[in-house]
Amino acid sequence: MQTPRYIFADDFSAFETYFKSVPGRRRSFKKGDSLWAAGQPFSPVYYILSGLALTCIHHEEGHRKILSFHGKGTVFPVYHGNRFKIERSIATQALEDVEALEFSPPQFRRMMEESFPLTETVIDWYASYVNLLLYETAHQEYNSAFIKLCNLLYLLAEREETEAGPVIYLSQEELADILAANRVNLSRNISRLRQEGVIATSRKQIRILRPDLLAAHCSSETL
Repeated sequence: MQTPRYIFADDFSAFETYFKSVPGRRRSFKKGDSLWAAGQPFSPVYYILSGLALTCIHHEEGHRKILSFHGKGTVFPVYHGNRFKIERSIATQALEDVEALEFSPPQFRRMMEESFPLTETVIDWYASYVNLLLYETAHQEYNSAFIKLCNLLYLLAEREETEAGPVIYLSQEELADILAANRVNLSRNISRLRQEGVIATSRKQIRILRPDLLAAHCSSETL
């Protein structure tokens, strides 16, 4: 059974050769650049060759909610034929230098029409994204702030494994923006995990020292 994921990568890597064979524009974004900014239409479609981008939604009162991260081998935004008003509140920014192939929505639709496996992958991607949104709204919403944090760290750590163990390269501010959490409460809960020997922290970095103890704090839906 699949668990929710916040980091999307390698979903479309099987189609990289095909994408490169299609006439398209190669784009380079420096760290901090917007692939598109809030207020702009939700297009074009990017296939990420390298780097990592962050997608967030801006509330009219100034709040920011981080939705997901997009890395090498994924497509974002994934094509659909609708235009939703809320998309103008969504922005995607490069967390590190990003190289990408750019396609127009009509062009990507033609590619889907030519390749049923690509269409299947688009459907699977949307299923995974809806699963994440359902997890956040129907499950995380009702957890305590501490369990929310543990769940998030557990899911992020699954995809950030290194030789020295899982490392999450996010600031406390970014974690708070994912959880829509109060910074003071978040700091308190991070301190608790640090005191229990579950994590070690440094600037924009959280190392998971005891994944087993972290899992013990998580909800069953997350494991």
